Amino acid sequence: MKLLPALLFLTVVTLAATGVTAADPPRRPNIVLILLDDLGWGELGCQGNPEIPTPHIDSLARDGVRFTNGYVSSPYCSPSRAGLLTGRYPAKFRFDHNPIGAQNRDPQLGLPLSERTLADRLKAAGYATGLVGKWHLGGAPRFQPQRRGFDEFFGFLHEGHSYVRPGTEIVSRLRPNEPAYDEGNPLLRGTRPVEEPAYLTEAFTREAVSFVEKHRTHPFFLMLAYNGVHSPMQAPQRALDRVSHIRDPHRRLFAAMLTAVDDGVGRVLARVRELGLDQDTLVVCLSDNGGPTRELTSSNGVLRGGKGQLFEGGIRVPFLMRWSGRLAAGQVFDAPVLSLDIPATALDAAGVRTQPIEADGGSLLPYLARLRKGNPHTTMFWRYGANLAVRLDSWKLIRQATPGQPAPSFALYNLSEDPGETRDLSTVRADIAERLRDQVQRWDDRMRHGDR
Repeated sequence: MKLLPALLFLTVVTLAATGVTAADPPRRPNIVLILLDDLGWGELGCQGNPEIPTPHIDSLARDGVRFTNGYVSSPYCSPSRAGLLTGRYPAKFRFDHNPIGAQNRDPQLGLPLSERTLADRLKAAGYATGLVGKWHLGGAPRFQPQRRGFDEFFGFLHEGHSYVRPGTEIVSRLRPNEPAYDEGNPLLRGTRPVEEPAYLTEAFTREAVSFVEKHRTHPFFLMLAYNGVHSPMQAPQRALDRVSHIRDPHRRLFAAMLTAVDDGVGRVLARVRELGLDQDTLVVCLSDNGGPTRELTSSNGVLRGGKGQLFEGGIRVPFLMRWSGRLAAGQVFDAPVLSLDIPATALDAAGVRTQPIEADGGSLLPYLARLRKGNPHTTMFWRYGANLAVRLDSWKLIRQATPGQPAPSFALYNLSEDPGETRDLSTVRADIAERLRDQVQRWDDRMRHGDR
């Protein structure tokens, strides 16, 4: 899908919404990309969960667009982020793996330098760019955020981080084999290690608000990548007190972590509004992959599976977008969309004409403004290790291995009738299964043999 010119969209919608004349040049919008970590598809109030209050994140659905079939390009953190920032399937540039622990310090491991990020492209267009939170796309200096298009960085480089300094009073639930997330993984301001006394979710919120205030007079791109609700499970008592109605202590701790993230999103949105930037700011919010239910309790609702799997629970995520005055409020968009569409959408909104020809995503704005009919995607692909999946319209073919068991055959599901992937139709609709198997195997061959 190629990037569509933004001028038509901006002119039509701006004139209708604000009554300005065609001679008035539109202000290039700010872009705020909020990325949550390991949040399951079924956890937000706007996704149907009444148990945990998430009013601020839910407001993005109320005032903007909720995508019911929003997907990421991988069921794991790092390749999902690689796809999100490049607009390309991570398999295309050999980054469909998830570095953990000491692998993060491998000087050869990171988002390939051949790939330009959304931050690279917006920075070249004159945007101020900042990343607050988790990176997880390479720990060596050449891979770090300020070499990849971000002017400013406050956060950490590896897959996770504790939320408090050792010895701080906090409620924790650590697994017996909890990774040493902080080892060789300090909090950084730019490239300088810093000590942070605040609960990390609140610190990231503070830094995000500061970035918005600092750049309020100039178009900016802020990526706010919370590590909430990723393990370790840690929350202050004041957050736990707000979800005391949840009896299970494990679930209550998760809920406290999520409410802290929601509070943070609320603070950022409120500051944008207070500064009069609401109609000049495109906000996108999604999770990097599905929830690891056993580890966190992070629920994927009716969807099968979770983080690390190509079943719907691993790759279909909460996916919200708001652009006040430009996109109609309260939209529910049911057609499948990909996180790979976000760079093209942001560049389209900004009027930037640097989308690569080989991009796998495209701008969603013409569909949301009803300037284009149909679906943004007819076919979408996934690969993680030996696991493959393809979605064509409502049909999904998947090969998902289970550790310690023989390699499975492909299974076929009709997601419009069976979103929980409970009924394998590969023998009933062998014609569709064969067609999709041929498509996904040919795609996989191209990824593996360099036809990129």
